Order: sequence, then C-alpha cells, then structure tokens
Amino acid sequence: MKKAIFYKEWVKTRWYLLLSTLLLAAFTGYCLLNASRIIEFKGAVHLWEVMLERDAVFVDLLTYLPLLIGLLLGVFQYVPEMQQNRLKLTLHLPYAHNRMILAMLTYGVVALCLAYGVSLAMTAAFFTVTVARELAGRVLFTALPWYAAGLAAYFFTAWVCLEPAWKRRILNILISAGVLRIFFLAPAPEAYLVFLPWLVLFTLLSGLFVLLSVYRFKTGEQD
Repeated sequence: MKKAIFYKEWVKTRWYLLLSTLLLAAFTGYCLLNASRIIEFKGAVHLWEVMLERDAVFVDLLTYLPLLIGLLLGVFQYVPEMQQNRLKLTLHLPYAHNRMILAMLTYGVVALCLAYGVSLAMTAAFFTVTVARELAGRVLFTALPWYAAGLAAYFFTAWVCLEPAWKRRILNILISAGVLRIFFLAPAPEAYLVFLPWLVLFTLLSGLFVLLSVYRFKTGEQD
C-alpha cells in the first residue's frame, strides 16, 4: 500500500519537483558564481576577509526560496485531494488513515530533502575547497534554518489544505505565518546554531498538526 501511495504522489508532483529542484540549484549556482568571481578578481584572501569582517555568507538570495518550494509542494500535493474529493476516497481504503497520511507526508519530506540536498551539497562542495572548514560550516549552519522552514511550510500547508472548515483554515494560516516567522528572526550568521536541534525537532513535530485536520475531516467537521 505504501508503494502505491508513493507512486500516486510521485505522479501528482513529479514535474513540480523537477522544476523546483532545478530552480533551487540554479539560484544556488548563481550565489556560488558570485563568490567565485570575488576569488577570480580579488583572490581567495579577500573572500575570507569579507566573510570574517562583514559576516557575509553569499547565499542570502536563497533565504526564502526553500520556504516557497515547501509551501508550493504542499499546495500541489494536497489541494487536489480536497478539490477532487480524493481524500474522502483515500480514507475509505482498507488501510489505517493515520498511516496513509503519514506515508503521504513522508513522501513530501523525502522529496524536499532531496531537492534541498542538491543545494546544500553544491554549497558545501564549493566552500569546503575555497575557505576554512569553520567558514564553510558557518555558511551551512546559517542556511539550515531556511531549509527547516521549507519543511515546516510544507507541513503547515498540508494542515491548512486538509482542514475541512474554512474558518479554521484562516486561523491555521495565521498561526502558520506566525510560527514560520520564527525561522527568520535572526539574520546573523549561525544565529540559530545552538537552537538548531530544537528547531529541527519542532519542524518534524509540526507534521502532527496534519493528523488533526484529517481527524476533523473524517468526523465530518465543516462550516
């Protein structure tokens, strides 16, 4: 059953995932190209100086892109479930509905991690060969909360989309916007370093909100 669920979600989102991965890779490549130009014209020492003295990480252009990609994946994956009454049919299959929804969420998380992984791998590969390990780590640890925000946005979008009552959806949107703001409160490099494990744990736990919407849908909640 899980394989069937994964295949259904893949058919539904495959083109979006391909385009979003290419887009994220292109933006990442553009950021790294800018850093490479600094090395080409002024040398690697100048790049080090800029990173140390001005707290530059050179990937600031990516700040909100993972969030947008996660949000849109949630839209592409779950809006059809509600508009075409697929969720009602899905929940009537001879399979535990919580497991089914968790399988759908797992697919989304894996897909996003693969897309984000391409960007992070490009960033790590570039900076680990051009600057000290500590500076490369600063860039990666600065960017990780942005990718965590993308996963959280995916979960919250699913929470909103699968909610059967419009009044509750509006409340969910307001809560989601407020929570996602937390991921961008501190722009300084490595500002979330100490808090990062808890931020990741909170991101994963936010997926449980989706089960609440599914429960309300199954029990017939509506406006």
